[in-house]
Amino acid sequence: MVVFGTRPEAIKMSPLVVRMKQQADLEVTLCVTGQHRQMLDQVLELFDLKPDFDLNIMRADQDLTDVTTAVLTSLRDLFSKHRPDRVFVHGDTNTAFSAAIAAFYAGIPVSHVEAGLRTGNILSPWPEEANRRLASIVTDKHYAPTPSSKVNLLAENIAEDAIVVTGNTVIDALHMIVSRLDTNDGFRKQLDARFDFLDPNRRLLLVTGHRRENFGDGFDGICAALTRLSERDDVQIIYPVHLNPNVREPVNRVLGALDNVHLLEPQNYLPFVYLMNKCYLIISDSGGIQEEAPALGKPVLVMRDTTERPEAVAAGTVKLVGTDTDTIVTQTTMLLDDPDAYKRMSVAKNPYGTGDACQHIIKDLLK
Repeated sequence: MVVFGTRPEAIKMSPLVVRMKQQADLEVTLCVTGQHRQMLDQVLELFDLKPDFDLNIMRADQDLTDVTTAVLTSLRDLFSKHRPDRVFVHGDTNTAFSAAIAAFYAGIPVSHVEAGLRTGNILSPWPEEANRRLASIVTDKHYAPTPSSKVNLLAENIAEDAIVVTGNTVIDALHMIVSRLDTNDGFRKQLDARFDFLDPNRRLLLVTGHRRENFGDGFDGICAALTRLSERDDVQIIYPVHLNPNVREPVNRVLGALDNVHLLEPQNYLPFVYLMNKCYLIISDSGGIQEEAPALGKPVLVMRDTTERPEAVAAGTVKLVGTDTDTIVTQTTMLLDDPDAYKRMSVAKNPYGTGDACQHIIKDLLK
């Protein structure tokens, strides 16, 4: 059984579910928690996946405790009726942590995809850093995306034979979607028409932001930086705004009236890949984009003080800029005005693999 509940998990696990279902000797069931409802359903539709079980846990004004307890109790009841041989979870969400604990309580082995990411600071990102560490404790098979992630797990006394370095499944997903865009004229024309308001003579800055630790002052700094960048006549900013009201309120208040800023609803993965492919650079606090963008040759400025993906920093594909207004503006301006600086980031080798992570995971599972 594969369990996930958020949009990022769905993007990264859907290719694995698709590949698993192609194996004659595997019986795969998909359980979604609905931690992200609308955004999750968009990804499932894109990969043509229908859940076998939908816990549909989302309620108004939930906090992290509500999400965790809802997943735990729902999976307890599900596992008592439909007991899988193994449970797959992904990454660092409350769904991943709670599903791993629920499986552990039920005596079911846990496989953790994208295991071993660490910042070293349990409060950054919060609560993701704690979630992935806690999930690792009850996991018996760790699929680490990079050698550095494996080193992190070994340092926590995880047995080496329980760790497999696979690359990151998000590259598998990205290749699937880019191939679809390249080979399907209908998709491409539809997306060209959808974003025909973009000016081809201006470089496109793609922005995303949703981290809890940036709520409040962090988003104030981010919005102030984007306001200053929007004053340039050679750029345009496109920002799919996360549904969380702590994000939407400051973003809409500060940026909503700016002519050169396009605020959109959250995008399905297909149009988002289209925008990543079309943009000049990305400004984001997302984890997954740090892995995806290098595969497309796009520099990423990460609006965080720490990252659990240091391989990208070391490779030169991403740079940490935090949420300080001046820093964001300075670093973005450098990439816009210095071709050599842009080239160094855009041609750096992607440390997250070549798109065969699912193959490595399935090979190990069957073995």
